Amino acid sequence: MYFKNRSDAAATLLPRLEKFRGLKVILLAVPEGAVPVAWQLAKNLDFPVDLLMVKKLGHPLNKEFEIGAVCQDEIYTEHPAGISETYIARESERIKEQLQERYNKLMNNKDPLPVKDKIVLVIDEGIASGKTLMAGIKMLRKKSPSKIIVAVPVSSAEAAEKISTVADEFICVFKPEQFESIAQFYDELPLVEDGEILALLEELNKRTLTA
Repeated sequence: MYFKNRSDAAATLLPRLEKFRGLKVILLAVPEGAVPVAWQLAKNLDFPVDLLMVKKLGHPLNKEFEIGAVCQDEIYTEHPAGISETYIARESERIKEQLQERYNKLMNNKDPLPVKDKIVLVIDEGIASGKTLMAGIKMLRKKSPSKIIVAVPVSSAEAAEKISTVADEFICVFKPEQFESIAQFYDELPLVEDGEILALLEELNKRTLTA
């Protein structure tokens, strides 16, 4: 199975989320690629949307090699051998500052939506390793939502197994055995610029204010 684009992926995911319609749900999108997916789902299901800011933690000798992930107030690593705790702490603090600045920019300095006692529906365009979402889920648990549900169009089998152990529910359209990258399952997967993210979130905010 392949998706034409993010809109097609959202349309395929939508029927699996209909059971949450009318419940107290907050959609959390992982920038950048998840925002168009979450936007389409939010419009159809009438859910508020916020951002889950999370970024990979790179190896000190190769930043592209992922050893864990960081979000605004949480770190997730898989005990990387030979890497100092000093590096992890210093690099994590740098990433946290970047994430907070970016959140403020994309959300126009709004406070995050409260998730206590709400169903949190974490949306992404796909999951490769699962490390970034593991950090996000750890952070969300501290905020006492009633449930954490992860919903994606496609995931590697390894990541699906990992996420299923920490989320209350894992919803995925397609879990291929052979998985090299998220992009291989989309015909079109263009970069999502900040301007597009701002426009989509502004449209949803206007809908909420006029509802």
